[in-house]
Amino acid sequence: MKKSPSEPSASTRKPPKRRFSGLAHAPREVRIIGGIYKRSKLPVADRPGLRPTPDRVRETLFNWLAHLAGPEMTGWQCVDAFAGTGALGLEAASRGAAQVTLVENDPGLVAQLKAIKEKLSADAVQLVRGDGVVFLRGLPAGRTNLIFLDPPFDAGLFEAALLAGRQAVSDQGWIYLEAPEAWTDEVLAPFGLRVYRHLKAGAVHAHLLQVASAA
Repeated sequence: MKKSPSEPSASTRKPPKRRFSGLAHAPREVRIIGGIYKRSKLPVADRPGLRPTPDRVRETLFNWLAHLAGPEMTGWQCVDAFAGTGALGLEAASRGAAQVTLVENDPGLVAQLKAIKEKLSADAVQLVRGDGVVFLRGLPAGRTNLIFLDPPFDAGLFEAALLAGRQAVSDQGWIYLEAPEAWTDEVLAPFGLRVYRHLKAGAVHAHLLQVASAA
């Protein structure tokens, strides 16, 4: 059993907090970019803080992952800890991940995700209604290949999610972090993580993180 990283000090915890009000014009739907469910539409419900990952960002993220693991994610165990529309996790399932767990706390969004799963016959997808951080804390240490962390930006969940994600991800695994500020290696060091790739798209910073010892 791996030991969890210690709690970061106040001076190194995270970038300065900034109020984020979401996308100015949130789309009513997004589409799966690639794989067997390519072009499938995913509705975007009207919920405070629900902010689907932009198509361009998802495309870039999965290009990064394809460069690392090939075009298919065969055998990968993935968790979308704040699923929302399910766009990130369903994209992974579309590209061949063996198991994708979508965790969502909102009952209306869970019902929507269930309908999408049934429509796509997405057998690799599991739905869990609950708190994403609590779910990650309950996973076996070091077993998950890829974890998506895209919490509501104003919810104050970044630190807890990174700590729980680092506990659950394998030493050769990856964590995707979406945030309103860039997270640097210095800030991520207390979590045992470092930046592998980063991009900024509008008000969103997208990071693909790896375990620092695997760099």
